[in-house]
Amino acid sequence: MTLRVIGAGLGRTGTNSLKGAVERLTGGRCYHMSELIERPQDTATWTAAVVDRHMPDWAAFLHGYQATLDWPACAFWRELAGAFPEAPVLLSKRTSAESWWASMEKTIVQAQEQVPTDPVWAARRAMVKPMLLQFCPEWPDRDAVIAAYERHNDEVRRGVAPDRLVEWTTGDGWEPLCTALGVPVPDEPFPHTNTAADFRRSMELESEQSSG
Repeated sequence: MTLRVIGAGLGRTGTNSLKGAVERLTGGRCYHMSELIERPQDTATWTAAVVDRHMPDWAAFLHGYQATLDWPACAFWRELAGAFPEAPVLLSKRTSAESWWASMEKTIVQAQEQVPTDPVWAARRAMVKPMLLQFCPEWPDRDAVIAAYERHNDEVRRGVAPDRLVEWTTGDGWEPLCTALGVPVPDEPFPHTNTAADFRRSMELESEQSSG
């Protein structure tokens, strides 16, 4: 099995909704941060990639998945694009960098301020923190993070051939994905999941579970 979609869009660009959509269109699983939470054994592999730049055998590591989205996989869009040269690269975006930051500030930025006591959560944090600092060394300075978001998107546009790149903005729905995958547009609403409120509830639950 090979990847059919490589997600280069950052977290909080509709990636959880996209996960549901891509899984619906491909009939397979999509590797997203939520998968990592469910698969703590993967944290060591991502930590080696983030901290030591030791890349896994991507085909073996992602065996059983049809797509990747969100962090940490989006931090390795170049490597994944090289490993799976036939897969389109999906750059998901918010309608503006400012709206993206507003969502980030309410979710991921706040989550990074929590102090994990659970060793599984702490290990994942030890991978996520350097990944975010690589993305933006001034993290979480608002203006610097917004500039890093714009820079990331521009690097993807420059690094992916136009006929391979799929840009998707929150609200675009099924059509760009279906065109890239060559499949019909489903006769059903596009998924809409993981709002900022959803994210905060999930973090509160994880915090309760780790302290319980």
